[in-house]
Amino acid sequence: MTSVKTVPDGYATVTPWIISRDTAAVLEFLSKAFDAVETVRVQGEDGFIGHAETRIGDAPVMLFDSRPHWPATPAFLRLYVADIASAVRRAADAGAQIVTRPTELHFGDIVARVRDPLGNVYWLHQHVADPTPDELAERERRPEFVEGMRYVSGADIFA
Repeated sequence: MTSVKTVPDGYATVTPWIISRDTAAVLEFLSKAFDAVETVRVQGEDGFIGHAETRIGDAPVMLFDSRPHWPATPAFLRLYVADIASAVRRAADAGAQIVTRPTELHFGDIVARVRDPLGNVYWLHQHVADPTPDELAERERRPEFVEGMRYVSGADIFA
């Protein structure tokens, strides 16, 4: 008897869903902004996308069109990127609004947030440091990191 894996190849233990009024537009945005590669699209004759899958880097993301009477359910996703300035620029070029500019935080990441035209929010992270516990305690008190955290925490992501 063959053993079946709990998590199939190509998937993760946790896989996000983006439920949208226009899944096709989200797929296009993800492709332009983050080099997402669409792998599955199940679309009815009426254009309704009942299921879609894309990959951003090594992560699967699932999507489908919401029903007309459902409330809006914006997604919130964190993406690690190699070059945050480039990632923010590409997202903006693809139609995103910049919510917070790239800001280095005490834990070793430069963080920015963007919101796509359908209201989904993406936390973009560029990992730049691996502070030790002692360094982390020192960094979280430094004025530039206190101000950085105040800035990103105080931003209204829906403004």
